[in-house]
Amino acid sequence: MATSIFSSLLLFLFLSCAINSTPVASSKQDNDYLISSRIISHPAVEKQSHFRFYWHDIHSGPNPTNVRVAQAAETNKSSTFFGAVNIIDDPLTTGPDVNSKLVGRSQGILAAAGLYKLEYLMAMNLVFTDGKYNGSTIAILGHNEVFTAVREMPIVGGSGLFRFAHGYVQARTYSHDLVTRDAVVEYNVFVNHY
Repeated sequence: MATSIFSSLLLFLFLSCAINSTPVASSKQDNDYLISSRIISHPAVEKQSHFRFYWHDIHSGPNPTNVRVAQAAETNKSSTFFGAVNIIDDPLTTGPDVNSKLVGRSQGILAAAGLYKLEYLMAMNLVFTDGKYNGSTIAILGHNEVFTAVREMPIVGGSGLFRFAHGYVQARTYSHDLVTRDAVVEYNVFVNHY
């Protein structure tokens, strides 16, 4: 009887090990789009750069940089523009004056996502056009509650010198015209990159 129990237990353990170690069969077609997969390490040390510039969101005049491209049926009845979708191509300058040195553009989509407060879902690229960063971008995707003193949004990636970027931005309104809706916003960008 003891031998029978021992044999049964041994057989159970053997089958359990065999099941857990059986390789999963896969065909070449399952991953024919994967070119390579390897462990990497970055030869350079990750650093954090802090940029400050001014974002000019212009709704008025002959050359607006913020244009509404879609809206919900109820948007015009909403005090928060809920349901509106705008496309932006806003200048980024070194100072609050729109005529100060241009260092890049903020290009993306702003969606009015707040039903009760003026809040936007912001998906935008900070596209650098100056100096060694020319052609590099920082991607931002986040929540912007417009009338909060400091808004923080995450950096979700980048390109060029900001490849593999992560970090955050802090936005502070410098000026805002309630009639034209034109705004100047100070952006402090804290970006970690290699």
